[in-house]
Amino acid sequence: MHDTSLRFVGLEEDTSVFELQSSRFLNRYFILSSPGTRHLMAFPEVVGFDSYLSMLPATVAALRHQFQQGKGGDVDILTILRGGLNYPAEEACHRTGIRVRDIHFVSCERIIEDHVITGLEIKYEKLRVKKDCTLVIGDIIATGDTLRLCLEQVVDRFRRRGGSIRKIIFFTIGGTRAIDLMEEKTPEIRKIFPDFEGFECYFYEGIFTVYQDTGASGINVPDIDFGWKGGVVAPEFRRFVMDHPYSLLEKCIIYDGGARRYEIPVHFHEALEYWEGIWGRAAIIDPAALVAEKLGFDKPMTFACWLDLNRYACLENDGLEQLWNDETALLQNSAALSLETIAMQRIQAINIYLKQYE
Repeated sequence: MHDTSLRFVGLEEDTSVFELQSSRFLNRYFILSSPGTRHLMAFPEVVGFDSYLSMLPATVAALRHQFQQGKGGDVDILTILRGGLNYPAEEACHRTGIRVRDIHFVSCERIIEDHVITGLEIKYEKLRVKKDCTLVIGDIIATGDTLRLCLEQVVDRFRRRGGSIRKIIFFTIGGTRAIDLMEEKTPEIRKIFPDFEGFECYFYEGIFTVYQDTGASGINVPDIDFGWKGGVVAPEFRRFVMDHPYSLLEKCIIYDGGARRYEIPVHFHEALEYWEGIWGRAAIIDPAALVAEKLGFDKPMTFACWLDLNRYACLENDGLEQLWNDETALLQNSAALSLETIAMQRIQAINIYLKQYE
């Protein structure tokens, strides 16, 4: 990510579209920022159909950008069960005048032995193979293992049955490993389908990183929980979080799996488990270290260095300097935060929502 820069490429209604650019990329990677997705990513209280609706305007904006302001096109939707059902691909296509020729399904499930995840297994597929297919896919990407297995399965089926894939349009609440995976897979797919144009990947609000350890809190889950450090986050999302500073301490950008829409009590129990962990460990968590970890930098820096760190050097300075000032102030004042008080407030708030679903 060190040789990349974020560039503003358009505004579709209230959705900002950015492109992450690098001379080494084989594919195109975009970040979408909209009021709905900002609210979704900052507050685990957004659940059920509202979580689906929160992503719809940004998804519509991406497809308009992709298909030249909604002038049409044909796609197939590939749903990776069940997380892919959270993404409003079919409705967004309908609203932009894009014809969906078919909807395919692949189910990828964890293999668990003695409470330990030992692998992944595809247990169900419905694929109607055709030539020159543009696939639209929506799913979370953390480690990328699920997507890797599903892509290998789908490409193999298309090859064996005489079909071909022209392009893959991917929507994700996801991390940097998506880029590594797509850059790796593109040459492999082109060997099978020489006309494969590559991936167009749209990230909601940022390209995040996954924790490599339990973090400053001691309770984050490696290879599952997302963070900002080392990633690229939309400036609007950073601004939104500064306006709702406790949301910086959430881990709710991972709360987007099936439970958030289909098993809401499970989702809220996961949120509670996190905040109860913060509350129980508050006395031994360094709040300054926690805030630094969440912001992605651990000491005040110049505005120019902050722009470089966040890949914002090519963006216009429209509120960026104020954002830098606000983040710097939060970092400098973070030692005075009472994590116990913040955690108790969040526990009480989440319990109120949980009672509505139990």
